[in-house]
Amino acid sequence: MSILITGSMAYDTIMVFPDSFKNHIIPEKVHILNVCFMVPEMRKEFGGCAGNIAYNLNMLGEDSLPMATVGEDFKPYKKWLKQCGMNRDCIVPIGDTFTAQAFLTTDMDDNQIIAFHPGAMNHAHQNKITDALELAYNIKLAIVAPDGKQAMIDHAEQLYTLGIPFFFDPGQGLPMFNQEELRRFISIADYVVVNDYESEMLSQNANMSIDVIASAVDALIITRGAKGSEIYVNHEVLHIPTAPIRTAVDPTGCGDAFRAGLLYGIINELDWEITGRMASLLGAIKIEHHGTQNHRFTLDEFNARYADSFASELLM
Repeated sequence: MSILITGSMAYDTIMVFPDSFKNHIIPEKVHILNVCFMVPEMRKEFGGCAGNIAYNLNMLGEDSLPMATVGEDFKPYKKWLKQCGMNRDCIVPIGDTFTAQAFLTTDMDDNQIIAFHPGAMNHAHQNKITDALELAYNIKLAIVAPDGKQAMIDHAEQLYTLGIPFFFDPGQGLPMFNQEELRRFISIADYVVVNDYESEMLSQNANMSIDVIASAVDALIITRGAKGSEIYVNHEVLHIPTAPIRTAVDPTGCGDAFRAGLLYGIINELDWEITGRMASLLGAIKIEHHGTQNHRFTLDEFNARYADSFASELLM
């Protein structure tokens, strides 16, 4: 069985601002904002939602299939995927384009300012869900993660038509969609996952309360940073605690790691309490490392840390 991950493959240029943005932004002057943040620390990493989610699932030993479009500069990333043993069958190059690029600046309060160039991602609608099926992949679960707008719409509709359960994960692409489009996503998705800020935006832009959204899907998952996460399922709200973090280094990609845990739990038919805690632990492990694909663990190490974090056994 395979988990299909539609979304971006991107290069992340990650910069650290050794101060707080709030100390350099005058609220009364944001309408004429003109600021420069000096960033002495900078790294270029492999990223993108599809790549990050697949990377975490790969370490859990799960069969995942990232589907994305990439540019002519993708060769180093392709080599990395091969080195990690990750599937590349549904990653399609687009000529005369760059692979999507994210430029992220993080301050000492873990706030982020992001500039994003979509590049080849704008052509992601050229990929069809049937392309993966024609390659004889047995897809049992999918996630529609941030990608080109038309791709997200098309992939959601294709998954729905094919009867493949899927997550709607709008992420930072949420503002692309109008009320009608958001309501359609919610009506055909099996699961919705958003962070705290996105949940409020989704509720506002779709003109639906959180409870109404939750009632329309099998589960609504809202991450709330240090406060843990909430899973709205079976007419109740499960409060999932955070896993202890040894040293917080870089929040970039934590949400993608969390989503990998959700996908793993669902496809392996784990209960929601365990699924949520696995997702929380993946996010904690990621935040202890720079970049989005630099953390490592074995299944034995993951099981041991789960036991330490939640005082219960997890046997994978």
